[in-house]
Amino acid sequence: MSRSASLAAYLRAQAWRRLDRVESKDDGRNARSALALLDTAAYAGSLPDDDPLILMLDQAGCYGPLGCENFDPGEVGNRLIRHWQGGEPHELLLALPTAITAAAAGS
Repeated sequence: MSRSASLAAYLRAQAWRRLDRVESKDDGRNARSALALLDTAAYAGSLPDDDPLILMLDQAGCYGPLGCENFDPGEVGNRLIRHWQGGEPHELLLALPTAITAAAAGS
C-alpha cells in the first residue's frame, strides 16, 4: 500500500469513528469533523508519495522508523486528528508534522 493510500485509509477510519460517536448536544460537531476527515482522506489519497506533504509526514515518523509502515501519527497526531473540526485538507496534513515534531522536541 502506498503512503498516500495508507494515510487516506487511516483518515477514513477516524472519520467513521467520529460518525459512530453518539453524544447528546454535540450540535453536529462529530458529523462536521467526520466530513472534514473524509475530505482530507480524499485529498490525501490523490497525492503522489513524493508530494512534500507526504514527505513531511514521513520525516515526522508517521510511517515508522524506516518509512515503510502503515500511517500512524502517534499519540500527539491522534489527538490532533480526534479534535480536528475542519478546514482545508492540506491544513491538517501540515499541522500533523509540526505538532509531532514539537512534541518530540519537548520530551
